Amino acid sequence: MNTYETLLKYNNINFAHASEKEFAKILDFYRIKWKYEPRTFPIEWDKNGNPVVSFTPDFYLPGYDLYIELTTLNQKLVTKKNRKLKRLRELYPDINIKLFYKKDFNSLLFKFISK
Repeated sequence: MNTYETLLKYNNINFAHASEKEFAKILDFYRIKWKYEPRTFPIEWDKNGNPVVSFTPDFYLPGYDLYIELTTLNQKLVTKKNRKLKRLRELYPDINIKLFYKKDFNSLLFKFISK
């Protein structure tokens, strides 16, 4: 992929946070195929069976059958995200998902930058 194609790829995705865009670049650098927010998992329903709470992991790595969720935000939001992730694992035990905390992401970013 040339530089222009790479720019188009990242500019056509509405990443929720700049860290997600950086993570996508790292995945591309290591030639790891990824999809951004490809699936939403309902984790709570109302009395009529309609989903009221859902969880959409940031990335899916098809070659690893692995979902990745990044959390580089404040502790209050991390706690909420951890609760959702726990519920997702209870309801979908076959889903392989990894949560990257801010320190994990920063460590990965440092390794990428120092290459």
